[in-house]
Amino acid sequence: MTGGYTMSGVIQPPEHEHRDSDAEPELQAFESEHEREHLLDHGREEAQHAALKVRLARLELLAGLGKTNAGRVTHYLPAWLRKTQGENRFAVATAVLVVIALQVAIAIELSLHPEYLVPALEVVLLVLLSIGNPVRLNRESPLLRAAGLLLVTAASIAVAWSAMTLVWRLLHGTATKDPVHLLLTGGGIWLMNVIVFALWYWELDRGGPAARASARKIHPDFLFSQMTVPELVRRDWEPGFVDYLYLSFTNATAFSPTDTLPLSRWAKLAMMFQSLISLVTVALVVARAVNILK
Repeated sequence: MTGGYTMSGVIQPPEHEHRDSDAEPELQAFESEHEREHLLDHGREEAQHAALKVRLARLELLAGLGKTNAGRVTHYLPAWLRKTQGENRFAVATAVLVVIALQVAIAIELSLHPEYLVPALEVVLLVLLSIGNPVRLNRESPLLRAAGLLLVTAASIAVAWSAMTLVWRLLHGTATKDPVHLLLTGGGIWLMNVIVFALWYWELDRGGPAARASARKIHPDFLFSQMTVPELVRRDWEPGFVDYLYLSFTNATAFSPTDTLPLSRWAKLAMMFQSLISLVTVALVVARAVNILK
């Protein structure tokens, strides 16, 4: 239909021009949506292709082909399966200092005597470890390895003594009668327990931080969620102390694994033991504090 004259003499545009102008926004929206879906499909294809390359590289590494064709294989391997510069010492050093501060601040009757012996030993060992690996934890040495394990062992003995002493006093009614002080003391011991187990997980998984940086062992003791979806994670990701601290915290609060699974037997036993300690400590401290308040 063509345009016509109105009573006022103004030419009226054809009806199909109205229809075309009304359809233009819908057409643009359709084209935009189609382009967006195309980009999403393309992104998914690239992610699947990258994941396939990672899995093939891991299979070649497990089959022993990575040693003969390392240049091609390691190009697609995630950081936790290849040599890296190692993680920074700052996070783990801060955690050790927190444990030392809590040991000094805890009540004298719950400390291992002489009360400043273990904290002083931990400070000396931390200084030695910092000299050996000042920034990046990538130097392997039997002496440094022994010093690291000795530090965690000393902290474990001190925390175990404080926890057992607190539980003994709670069961025999000789603990403090102040609910606030009791909760703070119990919370401090619980936090030390979380950090100490995080240190153990961090020190023992795949031979320790320096061994992980050298990629000497390809079989992990803990399966982090990032390891299962390499296409969604940066290639430079590798487990650091914060990841092990998160693992320890969630295990101590949920009393079971959450998003990180233990693969080796020692890891399963360690997580089971930590859950037991956390459950007993929290249950007794909270029950006693509530009883005092009543």
